Amino acid sequence: MIIKTKKNPFSNNIQDFKNELNGEDKTPYNLQNENENIYPNIKYIDYPEKIVELINNIREDPVGYADIIEDSIKYIVEEEDKNDPSNVRLIFKKKVKVALNRGESAFREAAEYLRALTPLPPLEFTHEKCIPLPENEEELKDPTFLREQVRQIREQTEVDVFFKDLIKIPEVSGLLMIVDDTNKNAGKKRMALLNKDLKYVGVTSKFIGKTFIAYFAFSK
Repeated sequence: MIIKTKKNPFSNNIQDFKNELNGEDKTPYNLQNENENIYPNIKYIDYPEKIVELINNIREDPVGYADIIEDSIKYIVEEEDKNDPSNVRLIFKKKVKVALNRGESAFREAAEYLRALTPLPPLEFTHEKCIPLPENEEELKDPTFLREQVRQIREQTEVDVFFKDLIKIPEVSGLLMIVDDTNKNAGKKRMALLNKDLKYVGVTSKFIGKTFIAYFAFSK
């Protein structure tokens, strides 16, 4: 099943996307990383459909999405580390708070990358690629859980790239996966989302307690 893009891709409908990203969300800000929780909200249960639609829109119109990335630089702020007042961290702060590594330079590099990119065909969503999610806190914290699930799936179908994401809001999740400003495996997520050789995607997501988790799998 190919999750179709909207008739108006980003280059024709940038303001609508900005309005969605900028919309108010009463969820309290909370720095999201592998050790901290976020607050669940029922409206995020359709995350897989929305994130795949967003990814396919970006693939269809990478140049239009570059403008959105640059517009989002205004949400980068500096914040004092509560554990070490002498240390200042870069944070993306809109609806949620997400720690960054390089900040503005990573956003501008991603925008430049998209402007040089030829439009790509949409990914096809397939349930065969959907990675089973943890059932409890113990499995969620198990560093081998994801790899073991992928190993089992590979007995039935091909999986070339896989990873997890922890941001519940599709618009922010997609944006930061494209920017991919991390200090570990930087660029892996962007290269998967924008890889011309990858054709299929599976996405699963849920809340375990207050923690949101999403698994992505891609194949040729």
